[in-house]
Parts: sequence; C-alpha cells; structure tokens
Amino acid sequence: MEALLAVDNLHIHFNTYAGRVFAVNGMSFQLSHQEIFGLVGESGCGKSVTGLGILRMVPPPGEITSGRILFHNKDLLQSSEDEMQAIRGRRITMIFQDPSTTLNPLFTCGNQIIRLIRVHTSASAKEAYKRAIEMFESVALPQPQRIMKSYPHELSGGMQQRVMIAMAIAPGAELLIADEPSTALDVTIQSQILSLLSNLRSEKNISILLITHNLGVVAEICDRVAVAYAGRIVEMGATEEILFEMMHPYTQGLLAAIPTSAQRGKPLTSIQGSVPDGLEQLNGCPFYERCLHALLICQTEMPELTQIGNESHFVACHLYPPKRK
Repeated sequence: MEALLAVDNLHIHFNTYAGRVFAVNGMSFQLSHQEIFGLVGESGCGKSVTGLGILRMVPPPGEITSGRILFHNKDLLQSSEDEMQAIRGRRITMIFQDPSTTLNPLFTCGNQIIRLIRVHTSASAKEAYKRAIEMFESVALPQPQRIMKSYPHELSGGMQQRVMIAMAIAPGAELLIADEPSTALDVTIQSQILSLLSNLRSEKNISILLITHNLGVVAEICDRVAVAYAGRIVEMGATEEILFEMMHPYTQGLLAAIPTSAQRGKPLTSIQGSVPDGLEQLNGCPFYERCLHALLICQTEMPELTQIGNESHFVACHLYPPKRK
C-alpha cells in the first residue's frame, strides 16, 4: 500500500555564529494511512525540527539542504509556496506541546476556529459556526457554546489542548503532526488526550505522527515507532518489537533508564556521555562514544538502516551487518 507520507534522507542544518549545526542528518521513515507513528528520542535528536520540516516551516537560520518529503507521492520540497499554503492547516496540521503559546490570547476560541475553517474551506459563517461546535463536541469539550465564547486563558491546559486538536482537524486534515501534545499536562489529562488522539484516528480517518520523548506514550497508542539519535533513525519497527525486542544499544539504554518498582532505593540507570553537539558532521556512528558495544568500524563508518528479523524491524548498527544477497 502506498504510504501517505514518506520522509527520505532529509537533512536540515542551522547556520549559527558557532558554526553549522547538523540538526537532521538523513532522516527516513514512512507513515501509512490511518497509522499512528511514533518518533521518539531525547531532546536535541531532531524530532521537532523534522516535524517542522515536513510543513516547510523550519525557522531561520535553519534550512532544508537535501532530501525528499513525499505526501501522496508528491514531493513537498518541490512544491510552490502557494501549494504549501493550501496544504498547511488543511491537509497536514500540527499541534504543539504548549497550546497557551499557540492560541491567540486576544481572540475567543470560537473566533479562532471559525476563522480557520473559513480560510481553508468554502463554508459560510453560519456553516463554520456549526462545524466548530461539532469539532468541539468531537474532542469531548463540555459546553461547546461556552467554549466558543471563552478566551484561551479562561480554559485549563487540557481544555486548551483539546481546542487545538479541534482546530487541527476542523478543515478535514489527513495528517496530524503532534509534537509532545501531552507533556505539559498532568498524568490524568495526558491519558485523556492520548485516548482522544487514538479515537480520532478511526473516527476521522486521520494519520498521526506523534513526536515524543516518552516511551510510555509510545507504548499506549503507537502502531510503529522510530527511535532517533543525533538527527538519524537508529531503530524502527512495530511498537512491540521496539519495546520488547530492541536491538540498537541506544534503544536498549533508553528502555533501561525507565524507572521500575524493582529499582526502588537503587541508583537510576543512565546512558553515559552526552549527545553530539551537532557542530561536527560525523563520519562514523554518532552513538560511538557512548556505546558499550562499539566496534572499530563504528568510529569511521556510518551504519545503514537495515532490515533485521521481522519484515518491519530495521536497525542502524554495525553489530547487525546487512544480509548479503
């Protein structure tokens, strides 16, 4: 089946006073129709920049230097700005970690969602109002008529995030990029937001790219997961494979660092060292200096993302060389 979205060898760099920062270095993955795909990794691995890159919204001094982003098999990097304007906010939408910084504090929530619907569709003011109410109901916002008249600061963080999700799906989006959508919320509300996203996938036929650092979130709703490190995918597969049959030393380190009840009273497990600063383009594996199983080849040669075991499981590590044909 043709992928809805295919990111192919994407490179995004930032030209700074300190030098060129290699933020995304050959990111590649595919997302199918009605799939929830998790992109996971620690801060600075290029997750959020990749999400912005898909919409061609990388802020200056960042730039997409090479790669392809195929949406319905059309390369968005070759599309005109007018074509991208027709896609952003309508066919591909994005929600962020903190809705209070995204919603406009000067306008009511109703004003903002109605304006968005009218910009991206041919709906009249009356039709847009009716659709806005329907969208607020679909994300389980209580008393939608009251929410329409409310300003963002009058709502809780969880309600603000529901408003953002309603605005994201209102024009009929096919792909929702959710960048840490539940991180700023307490645990109970976080679970509700994740459940909402999962329900929207089936009810609205939406595909979701979920960007997160939380493996618990991934375990709860994702069909497949890609683990990113230093701007590259180091392991990718079905959620069960990544959580229970992880192969890459970095993925193993991430999962080992999750606190468990059995570790109570004992020091937490951590991955030694730190993420590369991105100012140097590495020839070898970026995880080399932190890896407990590093080989000599890891220092000089970048491993390829290679299928291993099951058909859907891929890993970029010299411990698992490509199978010869």
